[in-house]
Amino acid sequence: MAGEAEIRSYSLYSDLIASVGDQDLVEAAQLLLNGRLGLAEPRCRAVLQRDPENVNAICLLADIGLRVGALADAEKLLNRCLELQPDYHRARVLLASTFLKKQQFSSALQMLDEIDEQTAGQLDVGLLKANIYSQTGRHEAAIEIYRRLNAEKPGNPGISMSLAHALKTVGLQAEAIEAYRAALAAKPTLGDAYWSLANLKTYRFDDEMLSSMIAMVDDESTGREDFYHLCFAIGKCLEDRQEYDRAFWYYQRGNVVRRGFLKYDPDRNHNDVQAHKAVFTEDFVRSRLTPARSEREKAAPVPIFIVGLPRAGSTLVEQILASHSCVEGTQELPDVISIARRLSGKKSNEDISQYPHVLKEMSDGALAALGEEYLQRTGPHRNGAPYFIDKMPNNFMHIGLIKLMLPSAIIIDARRNPMDCCFSGYKQLFARGQNFTYSLTEIARYYRDYVDLMRHWDRVLSGGIIRVINEDLISDPETEIRRLLDRCGLDFEENCLSFYQTKRAVKTASSEQVRQPINNSGVNRWKFFEKKLDVLKSELGSIVDNYRT
Repeated sequence: MAGEAEIRSYSLYSDLIASVGDQDLVEAAQLLLNGRLGLAEPRCRAVLQRDPENVNAICLLADIGLRVGALADAEKLLNRCLELQPDYHRARVLLASTFLKKQQFSSALQMLDEIDEQTAGQLDVGLLKANIYSQTGRHEAAIEIYRRLNAEKPGNPGISMSLAHALKTVGLQAEAIEAYRAALAAKPTLGDAYWSLANLKTYRFDDEMLSSMIAMVDDESTGREDFYHLCFAIGKCLEDRQEYDRAFWYYQRGNVVRRGFLKYDPDRNHNDVQAHKAVFTEDFVRSRLTPARSEREKAAPVPIFIVGLPRAGSTLVEQILASHSCVEGTQELPDVISIARRLSGKKSNEDISQYPHVLKEMSDGALAALGEEYLQRTGPHRNGAPYFIDKMPNNFMHIGLIKLMLPSAIIIDARRNPMDCCFSGYKQLFARGQNFTYSLTEIARYYRDYVDLMRHWDRVLSGGIIRVINEDLISDPETEIRRLLDRCGLDFEENCLSFYQTKRAVKTASSEQVRQPINNSGVNRWKFFEKKLDVLKSELGSIVDNYRT
């Protein structure tokens, strides 16, 4: 949830900044809170040179490691803190955060429970617990904590934002709007709150709010993060008012600034696609991928992977399938990507990846063990249905790995007209990931690479991919839903036609749209901006007219 890390950080370090006499340590904490990790680290090391057992400095260093993804190093440092000072609350909170990032939910909760026995009511403990509950689908429990913290800490915009996000996820839109507006009342310049309201897709800003947002964008003192959040919100507001040229101008400004924050290399993505095509030849697939299932796999739930690009209609497909009595919807699970990242053997971005080439050297037993690991890791998100959905769109890159480690896995490619899909992605400000969407040229290239790889999977897997075309699903839903269920080996159920009545948590940007009957309001929406999208159309090339296969 947005805002939780910021709240937790200030709660953790406010006492340290106020009471510790070591200036290097105080400056390190302040730099960390401001996101200046490269400057904070040498301050910590300067303290440790003078005092190697200073638990505050060790803990700060661990927090820096946690924020840059060096989880093993962070865990080692935090365990050292607890060796030196077993009751050190700050280290226990950060160790729970480390477990959470590693998807070790039970370990994280156990650590937090131990803290609660000693320091009941700590803000950071409550927020972490709520985050764990949210990530494991226990949204009502998370909302209960946020509401309690909101009552205890009124006027805290971060808590209001976290509460609003959780309420939105379970479909309590009116309460979510109230919480977002409470965050704005506490911090009127909070760009994320404006964007979160816009991202409901159904909220409409009045003239006063629009003028306020534009004034903040024009104010040179507005921070860059607030700036791009506001630009995307203004763009959505103006698009709703059919002021398409002005809307595009704000979308473009927001994308340019957001892109400046990100590291994304389209050449690397293209090379990854070519590497998978080179490894998964027809001969390799024929020799290693078999329909045979072990007895253990037969007893396990069948994963349904919905892949494609974001904003391609995958949430709609998920909601339809999750309305079936045998299918459980989860969320965009990171576990396949995490396994692939580990197989790469990379310690830094500059290292050469061993993945996917390493798959050619792995035994059937080792691959089956990866399948078992995936099922175990995703266990906290499931409740025992025969089928479950993993909706991480970027898993299209890893279909070969998926089929090697989980031969019975069902793969669905959710596909949408590339002009609508790419421009919808360009208008969307993602909470994390999808770094290719902030440039029309880069998103077009990513779409081309995606189609190229999916055509390869179609060929080597001999039609094993189920393709759902968004426009066909919208124009003839019953026919397409019956076909989809049949391809998945599921009996038809009427609930799948009335999917919008299904009560379940939905975290994606389409959360409110899939709670309404199918409509064609999103079809050919790009044409309102057509004169601004020559670059996109040119970069997509022939795929614009040939995207279905």
